[in-house]
Amino acid sequence: MTPLQEQQLRQITQYMQERLGQDRSGHGDDHIGRVVTLAGHILTTEPEADEFITLAAATLHDTYDDKLFADPLEAKQQVQRFLTEIKLSDDQQLKIFQIIDNMSWSKQRFGNPEPLDITGQIVQDADRLEAIGAISVARVIQYGVKKGHPLYDPEVTPRDLKTKADYRSDKGETVVNHFYEKLFLLKDYMNTVEGKRIANKRDQIMRDFVVAFEAEWQGRDFLS
Repeated sequence: MTPLQEQQLRQITQYMQERLGQDRSGHGDDHIGRVVTLAGHILTTEPEADEFITLAAATLHDTYDDKLFADPLEAKQQVQRFLTEIKLSDDQQLKIFQIIDNMSWSKQRFGNPEPLDITGQIVQDADRLEAIGAISVARVIQYGVKKGHPLYDPEVTPRDLKTKADYRSDKGETVVNHFYEKLFLLKDYMNTVEGKRIANKRDQIMRDFVVAFEAEWQGRDFLS
C-alpha cells in the first residue's frame, strides 16, 4: 500500500470504531478486527488481490448493516461522505461498496448478488470464517441473548429457510438451531483455498460443541 492508503486505512479504522465500538450483539470493533486479521492472512495466499480495497471493505463491512442500523441507507450515505472526505476516489468507493453490498450469506442464499472478484471473495471468506469456530459459539449466544432467543428447545426443529424474511424472523429461532440453519452451511460457501482449509477446522469445533451441548441437555452424555 502507498503511504496515503495506510493513512486512509487508519482513518477508516477510527471511523469504524466510532460506529461499532459500543455494539454488544457480536458485531463490534473486536469482531471487525478479527475479520481484518483473517483477510490480511488470506491476502498472503492471494497476491493478485487489491490489499487496500480488501482491508478497507473488511473494516467497513458492518458500518451500515441492516441488522445494526435502523436506517441502513442513511448509514451507507454517511460512510460514503466520510470516504469522500478522506479522498478515496469514486472508483475505490465503488469497489468497496460493491463488495459490502454483495458479500453477505443472506444475499447469496436468498438474493441475487453480483459476482465478487478475488478481492471481494477474500473479504467474504474472512467474514464467514469469523462466523464459525470457537469464538462464533460465544457470538451466537451473545446475539441470541440480545434478541431474546431461547437457548435450546429440542421440540423446536431447525427451520427450512426460504427467504431473507424467514431468516431474519425471530419466530421459531433458537440459539442452537442457528448452527443448523446457517453456521454449519458456511464452510461449503468458501471461495479461497486458504479459506476452505481454515473453515474445515472451525466447522468441526462448532459441531463438537453442539453434539456435546445437546447430549448434556438431554442427559445422554453420562450414559456411555
